[in-house]
Amino acid sequence: MSQTTLGDDELFGEAAEEMRADVENHLQQARAELPAAADVWETEADNVLGVLNGLRSALDVGDAEEHLRQAKKWYTMGERADAFEDAADLAAAIEDLESLIASIDEAHADVSDLTNAVPELRGTLQEFAEAEADDE
Repeated sequence: MSQTTLGDDELFGEAAEEMRADVENHLQQARAELPAAADVWETEADNVLGVLNGLRSALDVGDAEEHLRQAKKWYTMGERADAFEDAADLAAAIEDLESLIASIDEAHADVSDLTNAVPELRGTLQEFAEAEADDE
């Protein structure tokens, strides 16, 4: 084995370790951006709209999607370069995080819909009650 080949193998090994560390770092940063369980469960609002607005804010994933994207990018590069000896744990972590973020995004959209619908419904009910009172 030539000196160049040994050096290249060492460099490739170092690059593979750095890629793995980068994927793990981005996964960790993505997890840190996710809302805490208590934030989506506990509230101090005075009315339903306040609860919904608080929940909608709590369901914000921040930069988690961007960190997940970066993790997936570096994971894909490492996989295609066959740089990882065993990356099943990374693949599983990416898949789990992707699923969780999708669930949070779906809940956020549902809460946003309710946040828009509840005031409209309240207004309609008030108008109905006022019309009933006027008829009496």
